[in-house]
Amino acid sequence: MSSETDTTERARPEPIQAVPVRHPGRWVAVAVIGVLVAMFVHLLVTNKAFNWPFMVDEMFRPPIMEGLRGTLALTVLAMVIGVSLGVVIAIMRLSENPILRGVSWAYTWFFRAVPRLVLAILFGNLGILWARIEFGLPFDRQIGALFGVDNFEARLFGFSALEILTGFVAGMLALGLSEAAYMAEIVRAGIQSVDEGQTEAAQALGLSRTQILRRIVLPQAMRVIIPPTGNETIAMLKDTSLVAFVPVSTELFFQLKAVGNRTFQVFPMYVAACLWYLLLTSVLLVGQYYLERHFSKGFGKSAQAKIRLRGITAEAGGSASEAGR
Repeated sequence: MSSETDTTERARPEPIQAVPVRHPGRWVAVAVIGVLVAMFVHLLVTNKAFNWPFMVDEMFRPPIMEGLRGTLALTVLAMVIGVSLGVVIAIMRLSENPILRGVSWAYTWFFRAVPRLVLAILFGNLGILWARIEFGLPFDRQIGALFGVDNFEARLFGFSALEILTGFVAGMLALGLSEAAYMAEIVRAGIQSVDEGQTEAAQALGLSRTQILRRIVLPQAMRVIIPPTGNETIAMLKDTSLVAFVPVSTELFFQLKAVGNRTFQVFPMYVAACLWYLLLTSVLLVGQYYLERHFSKGFGKSAQAKIRLRGITAEAGGSASEAGR
């Protein structure tokens, strides 16, 4: 009996001496990155071209803060126009009416093709087309001439084009209308990501098309819409710098550039612009994170596993409350 035990013990394999895989390339990469970071920090500290005291002193002055408020206002207003109009264009694109589909396609084609800088400059010069912008009966003079009435006018009110199409308004319209084309594609993709069975079930319950879109489709599509919309908002914040070429004086980059040109300290002001945009973008990234987490409730791995577990329990005759524990 003892001999059998000894044989079994001798036959037992020895423990495996696992040797971790070595990654010399990683350590080389870390060393290279460390050297580059040290060189960059040394450049920031020792190079006098940055002129940090001057930069910090100038980037919080009242004109810069006014430009900051203008940049934030442009971002918010342009995104409101872009999101609102984008939802309408997306619904038109999904419509069964071929005319609505064609108009929505032409809109997205044009505004996605023309660069925003070109649009901003173009909208800034729209006053060349009209001296006044008036509201009333379309083609009033032509209609009057048709019936033999000279100088017939059926216009309610109007504005001088130079007064209403200021640089700020022109930049806001250029950015907002351009953004609407991109938001239309984002919203359309989000709507199409919702299972058609949801719509069919809502129709079977007697809900109208508007109710289905507002209560069933859009709430579920938000999980797909929010991430790219957050990216578009961040891109819009950066693209507001383009209206400095309209020009719009109440804009952050315009004010920073003006300070640099006036004091002959151009490079420090460009660095200040980078710091301001980094700060604002970081705040938007935090907001985007919480929005995504809010609209992703019920779609995570744990939530999906819990839903599947509830379905299995229901098929087995158990209660859903037991499965959710």
